[in-house]
Amino acid sequence: MKTCLGVEFGSTRIKAVAIDSSFGVVSTGDHTWASQYENGVWTYSTEAVWNGLKDALSHLEHREDIAAMGISAMMHGYLAFDKDWNLLVPFRTWQNTMTGPAAAQLSELFHFNIPQRWSIAHLYQAVLNDEPHIAKLAHITTLAGYVHFMLTGENVVGVGEGSGIFPLDYDTLDYDKALLDKFDDLIAARGLPWKVRQLLPDIRLAGQCAGTLTEAGAQRLDGLLPVGVRFAPPEGDAETGMVATNAVAPRTGNVSAGTSIFSMVVLERPLARVYPEVGVVATPSGKPVAMVHCSNCTSDLNRWAAVFQEAFGLFGDRPSDGELFTRLYTLALSGAPDCGGITVCNYLTGESVPHLDAGRPMIVRGTDADFTLANFMRAHLYSTMVTLSIGMKLMEDEHIRIDSLTGHGGLFKTPVVGQRLLAAALETPITVMETAENGGPWGMALLAAYMFTGAEKPLEEFLSERVFASAQRSTLAPDPVDVEGFRRYRARFEALLEVEKAAVQAL
Repeated sequence: MKTCLGVEFGSTRIKAVAIDSSFGVVSTGDHTWASQYENGVWTYSTEAVWNGLKDALSHLEHREDIAAMGISAMMHGYLAFDKDWNLLVPFRTWQNTMTGPAAAQLSELFHFNIPQRWSIAHLYQAVLNDEPHIAKLAHITTLAGYVHFMLTGENVVGVGEGSGIFPLDYDTLDYDKALLDKFDDLIAARGLPWKVRQLLPDIRLAGQCAGTLTEAGAQRLDGLLPVGVRFAPPEGDAETGMVATNAVAPRTGNVSAGTSIFSMVVLERPLARVYPEVGVVATPSGKPVAMVHCSNCTSDLNRWAAVFQEAFGLFGDRPSDGELFTRLYTLALSGAPDCGGITVCNYLTGESVPHLDAGRPMIVRGTDADFTLANFMRAHLYSTMVTLSIGMKLMEDEHIRIDSLTGHGGLFKTPVVGQRLLAAALETPITVMETAENGGPWGMALLAAYMFTGAEKPLEEFLSERVFASAQRSTLAPDPVDVEGFRRYRARFEALLEVEKAAVQAL
């Protein structure tokens, strides 16, 4: 096998990862970027998309050897185009919480939870708002779908990405026709010149070829990649995270923890009822997945780390970011199991589980709290995962069986710490693999390799037998003392949410 490439447009980095025939990483490139808050919308410009992609690709070695690749990106959101693929409004990312009325109405109409970040929620909210661009619409897609189309000319997405554009029919593995008809009936009186299915990209399954790099696509990349490279279907970062953690078979799951934190559990059967806090999406091969997505994870913690760096600077010192995080995370383990009475709400943005459209970060402690750095850091780490634990507890009545839950992402870079605390938060063993830091772009590269060499087998067999058969992994069971401490912290946090709601109204 020649080199296969995965590219992922994350919230803070665009990363390219190339792998060889043993699925090991042979070359990487990355570009740092950040969303912009413009006119009330969290967005990234298309100029930033292409400049960032070219910068990330420019750092790769032996680009001429790349035979297959795939594009992954932050999930869902809304990119709207006219018939000539001119962007009609700025990209609306997953961070936006502007679609509450649309998401609520569609969830009731469909009897299926539609999270605010889903493309159909953005589309219907724009219809409700009578936005001028709606009459000119010809295509809507996601960031991954947009980049893929511009490089290949193929307006398609992977089934996992498609499941967050519009609900799927899991028998046909296409958009649910009955729900498409319901949507068209809902907006019929508005006289719009399109049916919703006409706007959506086609769906492809893992293993299928989704096009090749065209001459125009290669020119857009300034010739950094050769014409003819085969493309796997573009996927969301949730799906590539599942692949990167070998969590695509029923009763497996993963937790991705970085800018946001979310759990993905592959289901044996459909959920018995609709949960407003739980989305149902799909693996790249089309199996249903229960997803609890929390918008806030490490962003507030990262800002506190920057403050600590400023303090060190006053003394003419500056440890590396890696050393600083390692020391602070490790110190957190010596803190009290309940953080000594310190409680942190890390909401920089709105949060779907507690149904908040905006956030106000805060630290609250009683007058008798043990306010030490260890407890302070442990409280911040707990804050990154407490909302996820609340969301997953909502499904306890479903009696979902999970054989393994694997963690990956920046929270797990420091060995043991995030793994141990998450095990306490979710009250289940957490596995971390040696490949945990590779994350989603590596998962996308594996999907490209699967299309190129392994699609004769089901995806879960390809991953288990060829990719992860000899992978090194460690598993930590929940410590009862940590579990009890986290329960006390969670009780304080849930009470603090009333203060958070008041702060959103007041500030």
